[in-house]
Amino acid sequence: MSSIEISRYENQTAVKYFTLLGYSSYSSVICFLIFCFYITILIGNSCIFTIVKFDSSLNTPMYFFISNLSLLDICYSSVTLPVMFSNCISGNRKIYFSKCIMQLYLFVSLGGAECILLAVMAYDRFVAICNPLRYLIVMHNRLCTSLAAMSWLSGFLNSILHTIMTSNLSFCWLNQEINHFFCDVPPLIQVACNPTQTSKILLYVVSVFLGISPFLYIVISYVHIISTVIRISSSDGRGKAFSTCSSHLIVVTVFYLTANFNYVGPTSGYSLEVEIFASLLYSILTPLLNPIIYCLRNKEVKNALGKTFRRIYFKTYK
Repeated sequence: MSSIEISRYENQTAVKYFTLLGYSSYSSVICFLIFCFYITILIGNSCIFTIVKFDSSLNTPMYFFISNLSLLDICYSSVTLPVMFSNCISGNRKIYFSKCIMQLYLFVSLGGAECILLAVMAYDRFVAICNPLRYLIVMHNRLCTSLAAMSWLSGFLNSILHTIMTSNLSFCWLNQEINHFFCDVPPLIQVACNPTQTSKILLYVVSVFLGISPFLYIVISYVHIISTVIRISSSDGRGKAFSTCSSHLIVVTVFYLTANFNYVGPTSGYSLEVEIFASLLYSILTPLLNPIIYCLRNKEVKNALGKTFRRIYFKTYK
């Protein structure tokens, strides 16, 4: 074996850790923002989840899926933000390979689960508006539970493929720096030493299946929903029908725009600041905005929150 081949073999041995370059700048500002965002996400989504579980007026299929979305967002943000905050505080930019792969698996799993869950919520709105007389018959408890479980399971099964392919890549000792705050598939593919064409193809194929397919289903569902709403004679009826869908549409728009910006937009030709901005949008913006959107645009949730806070206040100061 020649000296060049020996050097190449040594450089491609398994790395023990990666260095996350996302913390190289703005550390104090980033630390403060990460802490504020995470606390806000926990409080907002926990309130939504708790209110839906304990308020009988919200015991409907729509709010069952909203509570699942809130729980999903809590888990989704907890995979990355506590580690990011810890790294900011300690100044440690290293993450061990095993922890990196575990973080990647959970992050991709929960992101995929949210894709499917948003499509399930679109189906719920489709049945509610296009077939209202049979809504509670079609969307019975067993079906709702099965659809929610399918969303979670699909995300975790999908992530197995990405995790296996990514963990089997070769990473050079001379190229362990990741332009990111946490471990995700695209930045790890960028720093791999061996050819990554298969991993890239898998990423695009699964993105089409788990990302674009649910999005197309959502679009088709809302085409039918809008055509049904337009045929409603009264303006009050049209307004009420649209109001039940507007929050979901906003959430879908935010999620898919940030996901596309993170996985399709930034490439190695972009600056570190752009890649950081893209990753923050995808990992923080959706779970941060979901409770705000559903609270501010939903009278039933606002009323339930008001009743709960009044009940707590009177019990505390009675």
